[in-house]
Order: sequence, then C-alpha cells, then structure tokens
Amino acid sequence: MSLFRNLSKSYFFTTKQLFKPPNSTNPSHLFPSLTLLSRFSTSTPGSTAPVRYAALGPTKPHEKPRVVVLGTGWAGCRFMKGLDSNIYDIVCVSPRNHMVFTPLLASTCVGTLEFRSVAEPVARIQPTISKEPGSFFFLANCTGINADKHEVQCETVTEGTQTLDPWKFTISYDKLVIALGAQPTTFGIHGVYEHAIFLREVYHAQEIRRKLLLNLMMSDVPGISEEEKKRLLHCVVVGGGPTGVEFSGELSDFIMRDVRQRYAHVKDYIHVTLIEANEILSSFDDRLRHYATNQLTKSGVRLVRGIVKDVQEKKIILNDGTEVPYGLLVWSTGVGPSPFIHSLDLPKSPGGRIGIDEWLRVPSVQDIFSIGDCSGFVESTGKPTLPALAQVAERQGKYLAALLNKVGEANGGRANSMKDIDLGNQFVYKHLGSMATVGSYKALVDLRQNKDAKGLSLAGFLSWFVWRSAYLTRVISWRNRFYVAINWATTFVFGRDISRI
Repeated sequence: MSLFRNLSKSYFFTTKQLFKPPNSTNPSHLFPSLTLLSRFSTSTPGSTAPVRYAALGPTKPHEKPRVVVLGTGWAGCRFMKGLDSNIYDIVCVSPRNHMVFTPLLASTCVGTLEFRSVAEPVARIQPTISKEPGSFFFLANCTGINADKHEVQCETVTEGTQTLDPWKFTISYDKLVIALGAQPTTFGIHGVYEHAIFLREVYHAQEIRRKLLLNLMMSDVPGISEEEKKRLLHCVVVGGGPTGVEFSGELSDFIMRDVRQRYAHVKDYIHVTLIEANEILSSFDDRLRHYATNQLTKSGVRLVRGIVKDVQEKKIILNDGTEVPYGLLVWSTGVGPSPFIHSLDLPKSPGGRIGIDEWLRVPSVQDIFSIGDCSGFVESTGKPTLPALAQVAERQGKYLAALLNKVGEANGGRANSMKDIDLGNQFVYKHLGSMATVGSYKALVDLRQNKDAKGLSLAGFLSWFVWRSAYLTRVISWRNRFYVAINWATTFVFGRDISRI
C-alpha cells in the first residue's frame, strides 16, 4: 500500500506540474525526466479543449544548435549519419521512419527479397534521434517553412478513419536541411494516379506483389474467359529507365522459374510488356542498350515504342490509338518536384527544384540547405542540374554533413552565425557509373563518366555478379546485408516466396 501511495503522489504531482499555468515555475530541476517536455510549448487559444497545436521552440544558449532534416531518403539519411551529434541536436521530420534501398526494391515485388531487407529504420542510421534529450524523429509532413522566423510547420501523419486527428506543430531550427526527394512524373496523363502503381516505396512494392499474386489466383478460377485470363495476366510496365527495365527483368525471371512450375494451368497466358517513348536505358551506350533489348526479348518481354495518352481501369491507350489491356500496370517514367516543393517561396532551379549554390545553400535565405532530388543548382552557378540518382543524393548528404560539422566547430552552428566562416571546397559531383540487371543472371555495368567517355563497360553474367556484389556492399547496414544474402540464397535453392500476405 505504501508503494501505491507513493506512486499516486508522484503521478499527482507530475500531472499538476505539467498543466500549471504558463507563469508557474518549471519543475524540470526537480524532475530531470521532465527536461525533455520543457522543450515543447502547447496552446489552445481561448479554449479548454484538448491541445491541437504545439511547438518545439528556439534553442537556448546552454543547448546545442538544432539541425532540422526534412526527409528520410538517400540524401537525408546519409546527412544524418555523418552529422556530429556532439555538436548538434538532430530533429528529423518525415512521413516514413525508415530509409529504402531503392536499387533492390524491384526484387521485393516478386519475392526475390523480403521487404524488410531493403528498409532500415532511421533510428539505426542515426541513434541520436532516439537517445539524446534534444534530438527527435517526428512522423509528420512538413506543410510550410518560415525562413524569417527560422520555423517549419508540420502536421502528423495519420492513416485510416480509426485514428487520432492530425496534430499541427512548429519546430524552430538553427540550420534546416530540405531533403524531401521527388515524386513520380505522370505528364498530366489522365488515370495514372487512379489505376497505375508506382515503384518508389516499400508499400508500392507490397501493392504490386499482392496485385500480381491475386491476378494469378483469380485467373485459375472456373468460368473466367480466355480473354479475361489474358488481361489479368498481362503485366504492363511504362518507362524504360533502369527501374522499369529491372522490374521487367525480375518479372520475367519470376514467370520462367516460378509461375510455370506453380501455376501450370495459366503459365501460357502470363506475359510482360515494356512501353517506352524512345530508347530503353537511354543513359547507357548503344552497345549496352542493344544487349539489354535482346536479353529482355529472349526472356519473353515484349518491347513497345509508344506514348501513353490515356489510362483506364482495364486498358491503356497509346498515341496511335492502340489499346493495351492490362491486369497490372506499373508506372516508372522518372521523377519531378512535388507540389510542396513548387509551393515554397524559395529560389528555384531550371525544372522547378529548390535552387542551391555551390555549397548546397539556398540563396537569399539564411541557414537553409537543400540536397537530393528536390534540389538543383541555380543558373548563376553555371552548373547543370544533376540527375535524380541515389549516388548524387548520397554524396550531397555526405558533403553537407562534413560542411556543417566544420561550421559547428567554428561556432557557426547557431542561427545567422555563419556569414564570416570559410566554407572550404565547393561540392563537386563525379559520376561513378551505372548498373542495371536485365534478368536471367545478366546485367549491365558502365563505369564511365558518361556514355561517350572512355572506360570500362560490361554486359552479361560477369556484370550480374558485379551488380550483386556492389549492391550487397552498399546495402544500408550489416543487418540488411545479412538479410539480402540469406534471401538470395533461399530464393536460389527453394524459389521465390509466392505467399499473398
């Protein structure tokens, strides 16, 4: 009973202190555990209803400077990994709490890899956000940026109807890093968002896998007409870039090695069509493109050159009037700036990305940086906009982390305090090469600066071995490397997992 009374007194006192009027004394010196709560302020003007708005206020002189990171893609996560948590508090805002290793995402759609093998929690990449009292991760979307006040406005992510109402809050920053990535481009084509599936996130891969397996099982049901079977088992991929080609290759492997054994009744109906307006894999040279074309054709992938004009529930219409029925439609035609990026009152680069200078700073505003697919050099720098590639984003994140560490060591981490600090060398991007798998244990590897330069380029089984070895070493953590290696071995011995979960 004495223990119960002590707990009751402790709870009553803590609750009373937390909900004292604003002019009451802060009890954090009595209860160190309340120091974290003291960083937040809440308010519901003119109402006694539950608080729906809160803020993480400006840092105090005795606290570390705060770096706010928007996004958990390649750029944002590589930046957080390299940022010195002894110098800065790190606050990350993103609608997902993990990073996706996108080069292997296509493999998860057909069961070659499991979904957890390509996802790494942010707290493992930068443990500070789950341990330090001034560092946080917020599952939320950024809804606005006030550069004058050094604040970002956010709203929590909610899913479904049986959930909490969205919670709006602001975060004050000393340095802001915008790494929000890009969104798939649809070119304004009607019906894409309603009927196609993109391949950018883990939930996209999950949706593709469920749809593919459902169509396989539905096509075997008695009474389904021949025409409907062909439609259900027609997988159409729009976009002949690396993502579209790799997914088509994975899909053809799945059909040849798994579907024909486990769905023998419908094995002759399933096929894949890849639609591209120009040449597939346009960033590779002619020799490698021709090899990829021949290899995909041998694997049963039908290549169609055309432009999609309309997407309907069960068919797409090309520019020449051709109607292509489908059961699964995957859209992979590149990426572009999101509506939120367009809405920001910040300088823009050609193409609508956030404009940056040679040090990845956003010109005309203080303490804001931008990296990854959402950023591009402003015209005054004379530099071209870099491609939306993982290696670009990763290297920008690494560079910016080193730059801000240097700034912090020079006492420039506070807001408006880095004007007189020498930032050192500018960011310079050097292309490391491109790789793409085309199925059947074949791949392309191009290690040249561009397709017209001299250097090493390979195609075939050796390239596939290099492709797998390179990505295995580049996977986010040792945990994920172990998962990927085990998944590859299991798939090789037992085949792909075709469970629809």
